[in-house]
Amino acid sequence: MESIHASSSSSLNHRAFDISSLNFNSNSNSSPTTSSRESALSVISSDSGSGSKDGRSPVVMGSSINYKHKVINGPCGYVLEDVPHLTDYIPDLPTYPNPLQDNPAYSVVKQYFVHVDDTVPQKVVVHKDGPRGVHFRRAGPRQKVYFQSEEVQAAIVTCGGLCPGLNTVIREIVCSLHQMYGVKKVYGINGGYRGFYARNILTLTPKSVNNIHKRGGTVLGTSRGGHDTNKIVDSIQDRGINQVYIIGGDGTQKGASVIFEEVRRRGLKVAVAGIPKTIDNDIPVIDRSFGFDTAVEEAQRAINAAHVESESVENGIGLVKLMGRHSGFIAMYATLASRDVDCCLIPESPFYLEGPGGLFEFIEKRLKENGHMVIVIAEGAGQELLSESIQSMDMQDASGNKLLQDVGLWISQKIKDHFAKHSTMNITLKYIDPTYMIRAVPSNASDNVYCTLLAQSCVHGVMAGYTGFTSGLVNGRQTYIPFYRIIEKQHQVVITDRMWARLLSSTNQPSFLTAKDIVEDKEEALKKSVEDGH
Repeated sequence: MESIHASSSSSLNHRAFDISSLNFNSNSNSSPTTSSRESALSVISSDSGSGSKDGRSPVVMGSSINYKHKVINGPCGYVLEDVPHLTDYIPDLPTYPNPLQDNPAYSVVKQYFVHVDDTVPQKVVVHKDGPRGVHFRRAGPRQKVYFQSEEVQAAIVTCGGLCPGLNTVIREIVCSLHQMYGVKKVYGINGGYRGFYARNILTLTPKSVNNIHKRGGTVLGTSRGGHDTNKIVDSIQDRGINQVYIIGGDGTQKGASVIFEEVRRRGLKVAVAGIPKTIDNDIPVIDRSFGFDTAVEEAQRAINAAHVESESVENGIGLVKLMGRHSGFIAMYATLASRDVDCCLIPESPFYLEGPGGLFEFIEKRLKENGHMVIVIAEGAGQELLSESIQSMDMQDASGNKLLQDVGLWISQKIKDHFAKHSTMNITLKYIDPTYMIRAVPSNASDNVYCTLLAQSCVHGVMAGYTGFTSGLVNGRQTYIPFYRIIEKQHQVVITDRMWARLLSSTNQPSFLTAKDIVEDKEEALKKSVEDGH
């Protein structure tokens, strides 16, 4: 086995090609100039039709492409999933020297700017004879920028639910634009997407955002829904905004992708960039989302309280419900960190209540062994059991998310009813739901650092003319990821993976899986691995 990684000191020149010299111009039907270094490259697209959606001619480089799938194939199985650039649809844009070359803060850096060939692999552990796999463009400042400081009018918007670190990201975008690039006009969009056309914008300065990272929530306000693409882009155009920073989860990033599509269709010199935000850590590709570490840390307080309550009485049960609509990462990591949890239930791992090997049997066994127990359940777990016993309504919130039943209250009552009817054991159950307390706190030190890196990387990319991308951490390196990779699916716990096995060994709980379930899950995991290029 060998590890592959990209760094500033290790470019791809030894692979005999230069990705920076490729020209993606959607206004031209001609093939780009080729050289001996580029002869091994080809560009592919899953949308290989004869033209793009808006009627523009596609780029022809070996095969016709749609800008969204700006994929470069190189030697040894190398694949670069590149991000769009303003020059893809606006030719002959002027460039300017990067102001960072005169910035005292960067004078100590050995290499001011990211090398044009630097990429980051999605997977670092590969077989020695295996392909090099999928890469993403490495984030960081470029030697040339496509915006003059005085022409920039930037807008920042936060959408969806709250998450620790939102204010830190806002602060660092503002400060990075001001202090690194000399940008003076930075605005905040009040109240989510609808704020573009329904509310006044706020002027943001380093002074006005100086202490906001110490507060939870978002100073810009947020909302779900309200996405009217034409109204939003009309507002962007009318106000003269040319940089848009969108902070939100997968639904918000889908909205950002649509905004970018419309901006490109109109031929506007407007860079649209996203910063992924979800407390559930359910965004694919990236290592983790900001706010997740804080959420896990705060969850410890609730778990500790449940443990104290449960061990203070005979046959005490502490039940804690944590966030996680479709992904159980908070519950899993909080359980592993705590060591006081006896059973963790997540959406990805089905469980059943009654009968041999069921949850009720395990609870009774653990109470007889220890005299108390702690259960952690993610909010999306067991929803199929609720729908069997409670009339389920397919209601959605403004973002299109299905409204979930309260599994914590439901399972609490089920446990109480079971022991009242089928056991001579008297139990005392305490139910704790810290959901909104967790997401409303300021970010911890680890997330504050991460938010700073995300924000600065995003600003560097936008100033360099990249657009239609999300800034994210991949294998410990900041990268630019095309929108379509971020919104294609949700990141979930793989219950046939080692991390879930570590949890099961830590809690000593049953997997609640039959042999058939295990085979099916392994087949699904293998299919997912193939799709991800692993």
